[in-house]
Amino acid sequence: MQMTEPIFDHERLDVYRLAIEYVSSTYRIAKSLNGPERHARDQWLRAAQSIPLNIAEGNGKQSLKDKNRFFEIARGSALECAAIHDILLSFEAIDSKLNRIGKTNLKRPI
Repeated sequence: MQMTEPIFDHERLDVYRLAIEYVSSTYRIAKSLNGPERHARDQWLRAAQSIPLNIAEGNGKQSLKDKNRFFEIARGSALECAAIHDILLSFEAIDSKLNRIGKTNLKRPI
C-alpha cells in the first residue's frame, strides 16, 4: 500500500499556490541581499511568508468574517511586498525587470 501526502483544502487554491511560488522567488533574490538592504530583505521575507500563511489559516476558518480578516491580512502583506520592491529598486538592490516581475506576480488580473 502506497502512502500519499495529505492534501489540505488551501493547497487546492490557485492563489495559495501562486503565493508559494512568490515566496520561492523572493528567497532566491533575497540570498544576494545583504549590507544596508538586509533590513528590507528581512521584512520582505516575513511579508512574503505571511501571504500564504494567512491564506491557509483564513481558508480553514468557518466564519466568513474570520475568513475575510485573514484574507485581508494576506492582501496587506502582498501590498507590503510591492512597496518593498520599490524600496529595493530605489537602493538599486534589484533592477527594474525584477521589480516588474515581482509586482506582476503580486497583482494578477481578476
